[in-house]
Amino acid sequence: MRIVILVRHGTHAEVGQILSGRSEIALGAGGRAEAAALATALDGTPVASLHVSPCRRARETATPFAARRALTAEIAPALDEIDFGAFTGRAFADLDGDPEWFRWNAERATARCPGGETMAEACARAERYLAQLAPDRFPALCVTHCDVIRGLVVQQLGIGFERLFALECDPASRTTIDLDSGRVIALNERVRP
Repeated sequence: MRIVILVRHGTHAEVGQILSGRSEIALGAGGRAEAAALATALDGTPVASLHVSPCRRARETATPFAARRALTAEIAPALDEIDFGAFTGRAFADLDGDPEWFRWNAERATARCPGGETMAEACARAERYLAQLAPDRFPALCVTHCDVIRGLVVQQLGIGFERLFALECDPASRTTIDLDSGRVIALNERVRP
């Protein structure tokens, strides 16, 4: 079975306030505590390989797990955050009045971020990456981003990107999918520090 454990990076100062995109913002103290708690919670979970978005917050989230398991974190650009283009770095309060932002959220299956990528492009790169992993690389733990995780889940379930916002994906949560059966084994599991 090709089991993938998708982990969202931990909390940082901009979560819920600013669309960080591919910025290099670091985890806050809470995010570092979340990452440590998650690493401990995963102690009994089989993991053959560790794959991490190049963003700093994802790398920092993976660090305690990698240390506990003596695993090397493989940096995977395919697991990077969506390229939000001109939306990057803007406050959500400001974005709420932007017609392009409204379109992006209303038409996730087809809309492109200005100067960025579509949801479909972001999910396709992540799916291609997971599909090319050798069988001995599973179960795979992938530390990535909220929309990438939610996009992979809706694709897995075949329900389409318009249902994306029906899924919660909290910081430092884990979602487990079986690529072979198309099942979502667990969704948004969270361990509190």
